[in-house]
Amino acid sequence: QVQLVESGGGLVQPGGSLRLSCGASGNIFSANTMGWFRQSPGHERDLVAEVFTGETPNYGAFVRGRFTISRDDVRPTTVYLQMNNLKPEDTGVYVCHYLAGTKEYWGQGTQVTVSS
Repeated sequence: QVQLVESGGGLVQPGGSLRLSCGASGNIFSANTMGWFRQSPGHERDLVAEVFTGETPNYGAFVRGRFTISRDDVRPTTVYLQMNNLKPEDTGVYVCHYLAGTKEYWGQGTQVTVSS
């Protein structure tokens, strides 16, 4: 089992910034993909960003250079999402994701609301 604990969501004005964190604990494989997906009304769960151990990150098309994902593999393994220049359409529940082989886990999600 892998447990994912997210933090950092909240309410921010358009153009503002937020930093999300997701800590993973439990039976962590040394090679894994961790990242963030966004769930918003009327949309599928969209990839925001993900990064495999030691590799270049992969971003969703809507990010367009505004977000940066990073990871710290010193236990506990933690992945961060720095979100800048936030827009109202970025509003949604951001869910942390862990994948190693066939082992896949999701966090509870943290709400991000971008509104004036």
